[in-house]
Amino acid sequence: MGIFSKPLLRNQQKRDDMPEGLWSKCPECGAMIHAIELKQNLQVCPPCGFHFLLDSMDRIFLLADPSSFEETDAGLYSANPLHFKGYEDKIDGLRKRTEMNDAVVTGRLNIHGKPAMIAVMDFKFFAGSMGSVVGEKITRAIETAIAERRGVIIVSASSGARMQEGMLSLMQMAKTCGALAKLNEAGLPYISVLTHPTTGGVTASFATIGDINIAEPKCMIGFAGPRVVKETTHQNLPPGFQTAEFMLEHGLIDAIVTRHQMRDRIGSLLNFMMK
Repeated sequence: MGIFSKPLLRNQQKRDDMPEGLWSKCPECGAMIHAIELKQNLQVCPPCGFHFLLDSMDRIFLLADPSSFEETDAGLYSANPLHFKGYEDKIDGLRKRTEMNDAVVTGRLNIHGKPAMIAVMDFKFFAGSMGSVVGEKITRAIETAIAERRGVIIVSASSGARMQEGMLSLMQMAKTCGALAKLNEAGLPYISVLTHPTTGGVTASFATIGDINIAEPKCMIGFAGPRVVKETTHQNLPPGFQTAEFMLEHGLIDAIVTRHQMRDRIGSLLNFMMK
C-alpha cells in the first residue's frame, strides 16, 4: 500500500445520484450498450447480434397482434407440498421482486390474425424452473387451445425441473406431453420456441416435441450441463456442443430465427398449419 493517496480525476468520481443499470456489456463482443438502445433493439446487441434474455411480457407483446393478448390463470402460485425448508420464503421474495406469481405467463393472443394460446417462461423467476404451477398453467393453456381451436406456442427458457417440488415437478413432464398429444389428435399446431437457456426436464419434455421446433441464435439447449456430460462420458465435447447451431445440424430443431424475425415466422407457420 502506498503512503500517499492520489485524488480521483473529476470524471472518475462517483456521484451519489448516478443511476445504475444504464449500460450492459455484451458477453459475445464486449460492446457497451446503453439500456435504451438495447431495449429499442429487442434486447439484441447491435454490433454482433447476441440475444440477451427477454422478459416474458416483453416477448409476448413482441409477438402478439396489438391489444390481442389476454392473460390466463395469472393468480396461480406455488405452495410447499414437500415442506422444503425456506421454499415459501423464496417464492414470496421472488413474487415481490419480479411481480410475477411463477415462472411462466400464459394467455390468448392473435399473431397475424391467427388465434393461439401462448406460454412464455421467464428465467428471472427461479431460473425459469418448472414446478407444479408451471406445468399446470401450460397444460391448462393447451386444453383451452383444444376447446377454442387455437394453435399453441410455448417459449422455453428454463434451468429444468424445480428440485424443491421433487416428484411433483417431474410429473409435469408427462402431464404437459400428454396434453400436447391431445392437441395433436385435435389437428392443431404446436410451435416450440427454444431460447437461452433451455435445459433439464423442460428440454426432455415439451420443449423438443413441437410440430416445428425453432430456436434463437446461439442459445444453449441441452439436458445436463456440459461439465456434467463431460465428467459422465469422460470424453471431450465437440465444438459448439449444446448450442442452437449444433442442434440444427443434428436435427433436433428445424430452424434458427432471430428475434426480429420471430413474429413474422410464427405468423407464417400458423397461417400454413391452421385450417
